[in-house]
Amino acid sequence: MNRQNSRNKRVLRNRSKLRKINTNRFRITVSKSLKNISAQIIDDRIRKTIVSASSHEKEMKSNKLNKTKMSIAIGEILAKRATEKKISKVFFDRGGYKYHGRIKALADSLRKNGLNF
Repeated sequence: MNRQNSRNKRVLRNRSKLRKINTNRFRITVSKSLKNISAQIIDDRIRKTIVSASSHEKEMKSNKLNKTKMSIAIGEILAKRATEKKISKVFFDRGGYKYHGRIKALADSLRKNGLNF
């Protein structure tokens, strides 16, 4: 089995478990590459992105941060934008990524800045 198929299986397995448990909450999804990271809050009922934050944004490009600190900053920005939209309860969909390193730093930053999951 190649890596892409096993990652896709893991993504679908995690997402289906989360959907069974969390029915009335928004979903935070995370995507990362070797250089960048982005996160967005999605309403699954209407299938729309409500709030997003990414390391591709202008203010993040000007900051010279390492990747872990960039994840923490993205978490702070996303939490601030979510509180402006009066979103406090979400569930964290890590996708196929392990809860480790930059993903864990992002999640901890979101929790520290007021999101409950």
